[in-house]
Amino acid sequence: QVQLVESGGGLLQAGGSLRLSCEASGRTFAGYAMGWFRQASGKEREFVASISWSTGSTYYGDAVKGRFTISRDNAKNTMYLQMNSLKPEDTAVYYCVASQYTTAQFMRVMSPLRLNWGQGTQVTVSS
Repeated sequence: QVQLVESGGGLLQAGGSLRLSCEASGRTFAGYAMGWFRQASGKEREFVASISWSTGSTYYGDAVKGRFTISRDNAKNTMYLQMNSLKPEDTAVYYCVASQYTTAQFMRVMSPLRLNWGQGTQVTVSS
């Protein structure tokens, strides 16, 4: 069974940087797509970024393109989200996801039921 554990969330001021980590366990992840979604209070869940575990190909949501970078360390079974130039509108709970049912390119439109989810980590950006 896939287990995903996020860490690294926190409170910081606009313009700052933060790195989220997601430690994955439970199986080998070759062929998996991994990624990040976020959900702000009162808003719908939003795709942030995804990465192919095997090839390292990356994809980003329009709201974070150019500011966030997704990466993975296969040896540590860990995925990262480097967030720079943070804005108050980036405030949300960030969820790590993994799926064998989609590629990284199409993770943004995958049914949530076909994704494995972490418990989430809160990121709060003050103005």
